[in-house]
Amino acid sequence: MSVRFNLLLSDELGRQIEEFATTTEDKARLIRKALAIYLAAVRAQRDEGLGIALFDPTTREIRTEIVGL
Repeated sequence: MSVRFNLLLSDELGRQIEEFATTTEDKARLIRKALAIYLAAVRAQRDEGLGIALFDPTTREIRTEIVGL
């Protein structure tokens, strides 16, 4: 079963989506994937006390910590 939502996005967020996805299908896929990643991150933080960070894959050094999920 699928659910349809109508979203009102800020101009800036709309521009960012346009930058990364060129077709309507790509935009929908990008939004679905971003939402799935966000929900997985929130669940991991809530259920397991884990944090979210971006790291250098070569050195494994954390470059950016994402807070406020």
